[in-house]
Amino acid sequence: MPRMRAAVLLAAFLVITCLLIPVQWLGLTFGLPYVRSFPHTYHRFVAWLFGIRIRVIGVPASGALLVANHTGWLDIVIFSAVMPLSFVAKSEVGSWPFFGTLARLQRTVFVTRARRSETGAARDEIRERLLAGDTLVLFPEGTSSDGNGVLPFKSALLGAAEAEIDGRHVTVQPVSTAYTGIHGIPMGRENRPLFAWYGDMELVPHLWESLKAGPLDVAVEFHSPLSLDAMDRKELARTAENMVRAGQMRALAGIT
Repeated sequence: MPRMRAAVLLAAFLVITCLLIPVQWLGLTFGLPYVRSFPHTYHRFVAWLFGIRIRVIGVPASGALLVANHTGWLDIVIFSAVMPLSFVAKSEVGSWPFFGTLARLQRTVFVTRARRSETGAARDEIRERLLAGDTLVLFPEGTSSDGNGVLPFKSALLGAAEAEIDGRHVTVQPVSTAYTGIHGIPMGRENRPLFAWYGDMELVPHLWESLKAGPLDVAVEFHSPLSLDAMDRKELARTAENMVRAGQMRALAGIT
């Protein structure tokens, strides 16, 4: 049964996604107004299809830079199912087969971390997107984890927070994600690698194993917003990291 379930879900995902890719592409090509909300609708469907049940804690800030812990490819579905948004990602993601196309269609901002000369251009693009009312998600850990903890936030990756709007730095909102249950039962730490994609795991085999594993419960907590108006970048990274770690610990312990 797990194999049959995974096969049906994967087939449905591929068929629906391939049918909808031209819709978003046309919207982007002709500047149609639905391009911001369409990925949100699509990922709400994907979350339903995959059996991802999302519990939202707190109030998300629109037009903000969200900084969150990163557990793997499922985070893209989870965040985008919660609200209309786009992501800030390393440039390599744009070259991935199929998934790179999906990232571009969601208007991802790609950052070349090895080239300092391109940091300013990325910051300007982020500023313009936030000015236009977009919400962007950044993963300051710089990589994904096993879902049982939060890795240190890299302050260099928070350079986007230096962008200014009307003389003030952009709003930065820390967000915690925690994979809390499977089949409606609290999930132990040994089961999180079934859904957490990290290290040298291959993406497609991991997708298959995740679909075989069954429905997933996730907690997403939006914390109080921060800004570089009140602290420097390193303090912002430490504060956001502590808030995100505390939120994840509460969720994994079943406190929130």
